[in-house]
Amino acid sequence: MTSNPTGKRNLRPTDLAREHGLSAQAVRNYEQDGFLPPAERTPTGYRIYTELHATALRTFLALVRAYGHRTAGAIMNAVHDGRTDDALTAVHRGHGQLLRDRETLAAVRAAVDHLTAATTPEDPAGPLPRTIGELAHRLGLTPATLRAWEAAGILRPARDPATGHRVFHAGDVRDADLAHLLRRGGYRLADIAAVVEQIRTAGGTTALAAALADWRQRLTDRGLAMLNAAAQLHNYLAG
Repeated sequence: MTSNPTGKRNLRPTDLAREHGLSAQAVRNYEQDGFLPPAERTPTGYRIYTELHATALRTFLALVRAYGHRTAGAIMNAVHDGRTDDALTAVHRGHGQLLRDRETLAAVRAAVDHLTAATTPEDPAGPLPRTIGELAHRLGLTPATLRAWEAAGILRPARDPATGHRVFHAGDVRDADLAHLLRRGGYRLADIAAVVEQIRTAGGTTALAAALADWRQRLTDRGLAMLNAAAQLHNYLAG
């Protein structure tokens, strides 16, 4: 670390890397990709970084934690190209996605609470397993809709070994109920399939409570990371 004639500190790639536990090559790669402003070179070709580059690196890494590597890189590229509006648009899209994720979590929690409250030892709709026609009638849907949900990965019914017809057991009925609730809320089939898969992984709606709490905490952490990234980006733009 040295000083240049303007009084600013000259920093080496290792100086920037050490603060974040990175390799010097990673810092050079970030510059090459446009995530840091171009560095001046010594007569022998060594890069000369300054506090501006250190701030850019802190900003980029904060953006990575908040929005992911791809979006963070796009934001920094836009900033360095003078496209501030494009950078802010990417930030706003990230906040919009976080809000949608929060709304999805709230809908899933409400749907799971509804299913848990509605579960009784005796199902008035009849004994299990059910055929596709019986389940469609129970939900007020068509068999074609249930087949579309199966194609989307929401339902995974077994097959009767004798007839080859679909048979829906308790877990399948639960997944169909949840899908029906979320579909009425306007959620896409792909999003519903992801939620149902989380329930399958958790082992049911009761075991899903811990998964939902973890999901909520991750959304909170992402929101806090976005606040920090916004502050870092503001400081970088103001500098």
